[in-house]
Amino acid sequence: MKQRARDQGGPGTLTDDLEPPDISPESVSDVPLAELAAEYKLRPSAARPGVFKYAAQLWDRRHFIMGFATARNVAMYTEARLGQLWQVLTPLLNAAVYYLIFGKILDTSRGVPNFIAFLITGIFIWNFTQRSFITASRVMPDSLPLIRALPFPRACLPIGYVIIELQQLVMSMIILIAIVLGTREPLTWYWLLVIPALVLQGVFNAGMALFLARLGAGADDFGQLMPFLVRTWMYTSGVMFSIETVSSLRNHPTLTYLLQINPAAVYISLARNAILASQRAAWPGSKPYNPNLCHAFHAASKGKALLDSAYCHGTVSMNGLWLWGAGWAILAMVVGFVFFWQAETRYGRG
Repeated sequence: MKQRARDQGGPGTLTDDLEPPDISPESVSDVPLAELAAEYKLRPSAARPGVFKYAAQLWDRRHFIMGFATARNVAMYTEARLGQLWQVLTPLLNAAVYYLIFGKILDTSRGVPNFIAFLITGIFIWNFTQRSFITASRVMPDSLPLIRALPFPRACLPIGYVIIELQQLVMSMIILIAIVLGTREPLTWYWLLVIPALVLQGVFNAGMALFLARLGAGADDFGQLMPFLVRTWMYTSGVMFSIETVSSLRNHPTLTYLLQINPAAVYISLARNAILASQRAAWPGSKPYNPNLCHAFHAASKGKALLDSAYCHGTVSMNGLWLWGAGWAILAMVVGFVFFWQAETRYGRG
């Protein structure tokens, strides 16, 4: 029993290789503690590991992260009568409201073929990022009992909640596919491109979740502010409209470019171009430039001329979207991971 106790790390340790040294109290009474720690190779039980070792610890706990995410996902709607069905109903109800307001009342469907599939795809993909951000901003304060009770890399929590949202998105994609096929969009090999698009979005969301989790751990009010910031971001990301078809942006190519390369717009466009043949056919720049047909697109409000947008100059090419999507994902993960890791020893102090 004594040997087993020596083989296990103490409470709050990040490793399991600690063993108490055999030290005589009389021999160390006048020796500074720092020298003693160096002599016997002691270190603080809550010491922050190196960044690569920390990443290895996360990988070792991948099964815990997946189990935690799955359990929380199942328990999330257990008290609701419709249960897991709310994972699909929520984005569908949002899409219905946005279609009424933006598609009918404000008529933002101008220039967008198959607007229903266009809108619902945007809502479902955006919902993944929106929920990941809002949840991550509150995850550390909301998880204080768990953080204080168990030793584990704290990055497991924000990453776990992103996986929860990804699992919900995968379930929602079943409904999305049915709706898209119901609008007479063809089932093609391009649909497979939605998999790498969601992978890139998931990596981006995880990196930003780590970044936001540290900000939320240091300021309780940050979680209250996050929904307003995310909602503002949504209205600039082309969720309910096509950025290319906004008439007020035609004379501002730089602003149009910046709006199209913002991360949310990039991942939404990648998913739309993968699933919707009508979106690929109408993507500006996908066909050789034709000034007459491009003018017809800008002048039209209904009819086949809307597809002539493909003959206009494109602000961002489809290949450019993939490059931006990969770049945002790598940047967010590297910056978010290092930023979160730097404060590893401070989480859970309240």
